[in-house]
Amino acid sequence: MKQVEIFTDGACSGNPGPGGYGALMRYNGQIKELSGGFADTTNNRMELMGVIAALEALKEPCSVVVTTDSQYVVNGIEKGWAEKWRAAGWMRNKKERAQNADLWGRLLQAASRHKVAFAWIRGHSGHWENERCDKLAVAAAAKKGLPADVRGAGER
Repeated sequence: MKQVEIFTDGACSGNPGPGGYGALMRYNGQIKELSGGFADTTNNRMELMGVIAALEALKEPCSVVVTTDSQYVVNGIEKGWAEKWRAAGWMRNKKERAQNADLWGRLLQAASRHKVAFAWIRGHSGHWENERCDKLAVAAAAKKGLPADVRGAGER
């Protein structure tokens, strides 16, 4: 099974506002960069999209370490929150819907094809790959004519 390193970041100008994500994928010494953006989105959605875009870009099942500065993403997966929300019909509890259920579902689906581990790093701390992903995300958020961020039912 191929060993792939993925680094991701999300950015948002205002929250909500125009946002972008960046991902850097490393395999066998080769680097591939991905980025994209949406109008009127949130930082958490862009953090999720960075991971989703990278995992969905893999053409075959891989062993992956995803490194991100988003505790929201790491905790959502590593602490089992997303699996719990999905099992409960995307409810956090009896009264509250899980936010970003559309993207959490997409992330769980993308991750299910691979052996994935998540690692958290402090953002803006001089970590080269994280800084590069931040630049990609900020540049994507600044583009003109960004597409709408189409959310699932009940999402803001």
